[in-house]
Amino acid sequence: MKSLLKRTTWILPVAALLFACGGEKKKVAAADTAAASSTTQTLEIEKPQLSFGFIKLTDMAPLAIAKEKGFFEDEGLFVSVEAQSNWKNVLDRVIDGQLDGSHMLAGQPIAAGAGFGRQAELVTPFSMDLNGNGITVSNDVWSKMKPNVPKGADGKPIHPIKAEALKPVITEYKNSGKAFKMGMVFPVSTHNYEIRYWLAAAGIHPGMYTADNVQGQIDAEVLLSVTPPPQMPATLEAGTIYGYCVGEPWNQQAVFKGIGVPVTTNYDIWKNNPEKVFVMTKKFVEQYPNTATAVTKALIRAGKWLDEPGNRAEAVKILSMSQYVGADEAVLANSMTGTFEFEKGDKREMPDFNVFYKYNATYPFYSDGIWFLTQMRRWGQIPESKPADWYASTIKDIYRPDIWTKAAKLLVAEGKIPASDIPTTDGYKPATADFIDGTTYDAKDPIGYINSFKIGNKEKAVQ
Repeated sequence: MKSLLKRTTWILPVAALLFACGGEKKKVAAADTAAASSTTQTLEIEKPQLSFGFIKLTDMAPLAIAKEKGFFEDEGLFVSVEAQSNWKNVLDRVIDGQLDGSHMLAGQPIAAGAGFGRQAELVTPFSMDLNGNGITVSNDVWSKMKPNVPKGADGKPIHPIKAEALKPVITEYKNSGKAFKMGMVFPVSTHNYEIRYWLAAAGIHPGMYTADNVQGQIDAEVLLSVTPPPQMPATLEAGTIYGYCVGEPWNQQAVFKGIGVPVTTNYDIWKNNPEKVFVMTKKFVEQYPNTATAVTKALIRAGKWLDEPGNRAEAVKILSMSQYVGADEAVLANSMTGTFEFEKGDKREMPDFNVFYKYNATYPFYSDGIWFLTQMRRWGQIPESKPADWYASTIKDIYRPDIWTKAAKLLVAEGKIPASDIPTTDGYKPATADFIDGTTYDAKDPIGYINSFKIGNKEKAVQ
């Protein structure tokens, strides 16, 4: 770090001296000045040695890239990145200070601050990605669903495939004495809310949570249960569950092994939906503000690198390493390089299946977080009615666009990102109807949104 600072201090005097000499030396001066302006503005790092956690999913990629491409080191950070066994372990280790931060489900810091599960003051200054999940069913279930799915002129299923095609299959299983069981990765995961949304949009009840039923299976036509992501394919193959919602590479792994068929992606359930976030404790960012900013800078650079044309093949090689995702390159490439395979051999172009930087993907929008709160309320994880302003005030304690903006402005000053990549926003995206059922989501009207659904809790307009 010291050598970097020294380099910055001597460049400009030398440039000035060369400029005074005139002629060709002016070009040298200009080059040196450009080099100075692109030099990383190293912050005074309060805690340079850091340990971060992750779960073996492709959307942990910004952490792997920030480490492998030297973006953390550029900020004076020396980071170890450690795979964790499950999402509960991730949450507990961050809260307990065993990890300085982690790749985390977007719902985890929100639930921790909103009254569901273990409570703690957690914050996110960085959204790790958009999209990236799929819903996969067993071969048997797909064989029964397929006749209910419209086909195109080429004879292939028309996407998006809605859960209406699953309805008669659930009835058939029920009539044969089998409860229809599906997996998701955690009670407050995007996957839980996405599979519930997909089912409920077709009139299939996915079950309610209460204080006495933390399994969320009251009135359920489909029994949803937790399975850690890397165990999804094996659990499906064993017949313990008949389908699941998970991130990559575990949908493509089912195709690769010939044990299941992805039927939809979360891009089709909610176009460009937020997925994972990077989380630290509120105490950490207050105690080490420059470190938190530096971490965010490195992750923003990693997201940008991941979405630059031509870098995905290298990203796949990095993620395939055993210390990261550890899946076969062919499996990772199926979704990471702009395609997605449904039925074996039915590989389709899907350039936005994994988004790490485009569409302001890294910015922690309040509206993204409020959506998770509406789903927690809809399904009973938040048991009591809340006023509309509770949704906004709760998320503003957790989502920290101020940290992101400080980091991004430093990167602009360094020439690492263009100023146009910083959104002009109040933290809310415009209302959107880009959902599989066409329902409009307006984060500034959370009560109206919750009440628009046929299945789920209804919110009282409390003041």
